[in-house]
Amino acid sequence: MNIPINKDAPVISQAEIEIEAPIEKVWQILTTINDWPTWQSEVTESNLKGELKEGAAFKWKAGGLSFSSQIHTIEPQIGFGWTGKTFGASAIHNWFFKEKEGKTVLKVEESLQGVFPKFFSGYFQKNLDIGVQKNLQDLKNAAEK
Repeated sequence: MNIPINKDAPVISQAEIEIEAPIEKVWQILTTINDWPTWQSEVTESNLKGELKEGAAFKWKAGGLSFSSQIHTIEPQIGFGWTGKTFGASAIHNWFFKEKEGKTVLKVEESLQGVFPKFFSGYFQKNLDIGVQKNLQDLKNAAEK
């Protein structure tokens, strides 16, 4: 990853899931940012202007919050990552892909820092842990259709 998560952040979450779909399909679903609202239950808008490449910016809304993000890593079918900001918080979000017997093992990790995660770390930790699991399950459901 070009930018690893912040291991010193007040809030860190990671999880892994096995998806019964080829790695190419999982990669395509996750990296087609403008389609996120079609499979992520929490995302209501997503807008990548231009092509998918390192340095590309995109805006999206989830859980009633607006985010400004920038892609920092694109390694097709290996790794995908972005940084993001919203009011009072910033995040580093990284995805790691592995092929296993025709299936995809997907690991995600995220760190949150900023004034709100610092002072309300318990609240943010609980919500990030739930969100990471939900996001993985949403992606699994979309890929296994």
